[in-house]
Amino acid sequence: MAKFTYDHLHIRTANPETTAKWFEHVFGAEVIRTMQQGKPRIDVKLGGANIFIAPVAAGDGVNSPPTTPYQGLDHFGLSVTGIDAIAADMKAKGVEFTKEPTTVRPGTRVCFIRGPEGISIELLDRTV
Repeated sequence: MAKFTYDHLHIRTANPETTAKWFEHVFGAEVIRTMQQGKPRIDVKLGGANIFIAPVAAGDGVNSPPTTPYQGLDHFGLSVTGIDAIAADMKAKGVEFTKEPTTVRPGTRVCFIRGPEGISIELLDRTV
């Protein structure tokens, strides 16, 4: 059986710098600026995961972001400890919540926030 490991998440945006700064501001993510094929590239490191941010320009043929919920990849989730304090901190930073922290089953609290380009991000606090 082949072995698979996680490599990256890829985001397309008209404003890579603003998107990277959002992840840095909200999550404390590390922003990495490099050159790729002679062009500037911005990546983000979050929780040990790579997020590649690709620029989109008018006429590229890239569709607008969908409105959640939709079929296909719906959201990505991040594990946290102390979800209520984290949510309060994010609200102070102006983050939009699409679902407030709530207990979905004993020992598991979740909330959802809206990221750049309408990306849905789930925070999970599992105590059991």
